Amino acid sequence: MKSGTLTSTLLLCGLAAGTHAQPIEIKMATLAPKDSQWCDVLVKMGERWKAISNGNVKLTLYAGGVMGDEPDTVNKLRVKLIQAVALTGAGMGEIEKGVAALQIPMMFDSYEELDYVRDRLAPVLEKRIEANGFVVLNWGDAGWVYFFSDKPMPHLDDLRKLKMFSWAGSNDELELWKANGFRPVALAATDIQMGLKTGLIDVIPTTPLYALWNQCFTLAKYMTDIKWAPLVGATLVSKAVWDKIPEAQRGPMLQAARDAGQGLRGGIREMGDKAIGMMTAGLPGKKMDKLTIVHADEATVADWRKQTEAVYPKMRGKIIPEDLFDQARRLHEEYRAKKGGK
Repeated sequence: MKSGTLTSTLLLCGLAAGTHAQPIEIKMATLAPKDSQWCDVLVKMGERWKAISNGNVKLTLYAGGVMGDEPDTVNKLRVKLIQAVALTGAGMGEIEKGVAALQIPMMFDSYEELDYVRDRLAPVLEKRIEANGFVVLNWGDAGWVYFFSDKPMPHLDDLRKLKMFSWAGSNDELELWKANGFRPVALAATDIQMGLKTGLIDVIPTTPLYALWNQCFTLAKYMTDIKWAPLVGATLVSKAVWDKIPEAQRGPMLQAARDAGQGLRGGIREMGDKAIGMMTAGLPGKKMDKLTIVHADEATVADWRKQTEAVYPKMRGKIIPEDLFDQARRLHEEYRAKKGGK
């Protein structure tokens, strides 16, 4: 009887242990600075996850590029050194090239156009990303990409004379720039400041918010006011780790992530406009380090657009999958038709 009682007790203990959720730590990397609104939102999302999971899911954030450039963080994600990433479109391309359909140069003129296209392409993109082993927690963007340079650069031919930053690892994009007469230099994003200081690069395509965060505008003091493309982003988590979370908790946690992304989107867009004002005014104590806006007239913008659109056939299929490139353009035209043209 004593033996049977002991066996029964051990079995009951084993069952009880089996029903207790195991703690899950999700390590997330991002280039966003630690004190940025982007990181604040991710921290709050982690707090909601902890509450929803009764403390079993812990989000640990590695901000400011401490885990390396975006391609580096994607590699770390694949070898399971981290379990999640908050990426811009540059890093997303390492996982699913189709995300570039949301960043076709000189196609989008407004966030409304971007949102219309993205909302309709997102389900397709999310399925492809999941097939690669990752779950999209939310979509976002980091503002409009402009060209920041160390000298005035109103025309596209001016850009061809300068050494331009290009994301390391994006070989197809690098070769496309070269084939069209530009001088791209492949670097990690974490090396931009040093590249500008040493003269390795003269110009960087980036968003005003990022230029303010890392203060590269103090070295590249001219911004051509032509919207090149929106810089989209997303927060991803390893599907293998996500599936370990009890199913009843995954739904509320995903909703918490989507709420965070939606809230962040509006804040980032508003901050992007403010960032330009802050840079043109000059930072406190550094009034000499002011940004100068290089204005482009209608004829100049039209020339940029004409030359850029001429390269679309080379992007389609090479940089961006044909089906998604075509869908993005169709949806973009559909939106404009609904709004009565451009």
